[in-house]
This record gives sequence, structure tokens and C-alpha cells, in this order.
Amino acid sequence: MIVTLTPNPSIDRAVLIDALRRGEVHRATSSRIDPGGKGVNVSRALAAQGGSTTAVLPSGGPEGHLLEELLDAAGVSYASVPVRGSVRMNISVLEPDGTTTKLNEPGPDLSPDEVEALVATTLERAEGAQWVVGCGSLPPGAPTDLYAVLVRRVRERGGRIAIDSSGAPFAAAVAARPHLIKPNHEELAELVEHDLPTLGHVRDAARELVTAGIDVVAVSLGGDGALLVTADECAHARATITAPQSTVGAGDCMLAGLLHGLSTGLAPADALMTGVTWGAAAVTLPGSRVPSPDDLDGIRAELTREPDLDRVIGVLT
Repeated sequence: MIVTLTPNPSIDRAVLIDALRRGEVHRATSSRIDPGGKGVNVSRALAAQGGSTTAVLPSGGPEGHLLEELLDAAGVSYASVPVRGSVRMNISVLEPDGTTTKLNEPGPDLSPDEVEALVATTLERAEGAQWVVGCGSLPPGAPTDLYAVLVRRVRERGGRIAIDSSGAPFAAAVAARPHLIKPNHEELAELVEHDLPTLGHVRDAARELVTAGIDVVAVSLGGDGALLVTADECAHARATITAPQSTVGAGDCMLAGLLHGLSTGLAPADALMTGVTWGAAAVTLPGSRVPSPDDLDGIRAELTREPDLDRVIGVLT
């Protein structure tokens, strides 16, 4: 069982157009809606691959009802916490070459009682789980230390926790020492407060975090693949995609695959391969659709370990 907490879930509407031109009327060639938010996407990806997962999330307003209907339709187990505000609606504008423009709403303003109910529900559902995962941005009203509080409470209970966020909430969570973090390139640079122009810089920054007490640092690098660092190893994985459709949720699918691999006993580097395969498969799908087992066919990831990693270290795109 992998339990995810998404404090700021969404309805994700993806609209495909020929080309985005500011100030003009566009005719969509297709559109779709999916349940969204980073943790929700992780649970969706796990469920699509037959994994055991529960998504914890706030739910309010007509968008909240729609979100629950979409999760039911996707076969995703969830625990919703009623809130007064409405779940947000996010819009992704997709172009044929895979370019994605996102418009994200802020989400509901959560009260202290609603925040505490989210944390309490997560801990309740996490009893006996292999991983707890806190993912995504925080909605208005949520305290900056929400993820840090979750990390401390999960660790007190002997559980394992992963965090994927950004900004001040992510920095506070990292200071509480989760077992695994999955920043992207930009989020890692923000966390360590300096630019990371090459894979070598990313590796060194990840190693500093491992030295500070994080067991696993996995950095998603978009088209440059992903890098994983632990106290014992450093590995890079990459899959080439020739016909990308959408990058929405690809990093979440990568995290889902990584955690799935770790929870089934794979070594970290091999789990990274699973994660990169799932993430690459997501890029070949429309909107924020997550890959099924059939969608993994034809995706081939390549793994490079140290000391051979030196030959792939270079400027990141």
C-alpha cells in the first residue's frame, strides 16, 4: 500500500490546439478531463499498473463532486476530507509538438481544522503502508510546515515518507528529513539556492542532501531523464521519446514507478528505471492520462551507473 496526500487537488482539463497565439480565438481539436494534483496522479499511475494505493485529498464544491466521480471511474481508492471551498480547475493547453502551457487556479482556502483533518486522515490510512507520499503545492490557508509536520508524524510511527513539492513548504519538509524526495531540476536549484547547469552539479547537490540525512534523492530532468543518489550509489536513467504528446503529470508517474519499484524490493537504481519508464510512457499520452501496462510497451530506458556516469555528465537542456 502506498498512501498519497494531495492538499491541493484539481480537475485537469487538457485542450489540444494547432498552435497557441496570444489574444486570438482558438478552435480545440480535442479535449479531456482527468482528476489531478501530484499525489492524485501518483495514485492514478499506481492503480493503472495494478498497485495498491489510497489518495487522501480535500473535496469541496461542484468540482469536488466531479473529482470524486473521476476517481471512481478510474478505479482509484480515495479518502476525501470535506472542505468549505471548491477544488480548483487547472487548464493545460497542448500543441502538437508536445509544448504545454498550464493555467493553474489557487485552490480552496483551508481552515486549520481542515488541514488537521487532512493530516489525521493520511496517518489513519497510512497504518501498515509501505510509503506515505506528500505531493504538490499547498492551497491558500495551509501552513508552510504542513509537509514537515507530516514527515515528523510519519517518522514517529516508524513509516517511510516521500515528498515532492517546491518552495518554502518543500524546504521545510526537507529539513524534517523525509526518506525520499523527488524535486525536478528547477526545484532542486531553488532548494540549494544556486544554479545547476550540468548533470554533475545536480549530482553534487543531491549528494549534499543525502549527507544531510535524506536516504534517496531522485531528480527528474525532463528530456534529460532522471538522476538518483543514495549513500551507496548514483545512477542516471533516460528514455528517448520520438512523439511526445503531453508532459503533464510525467514527473508524478516517474515518482509512482520509482516508489512501486522500491516497494516491490528493487534496488534503487533498478527502481529508477521503472520510474523513468512510467514517466516516459506518460509523455506519449494525451493530457494528464497515466500509462497502463500496455502503454509501457516499446519504452526503453537506459541506465548508467558510476563510474560510467562521467560519460553522460554535461550541460542540461
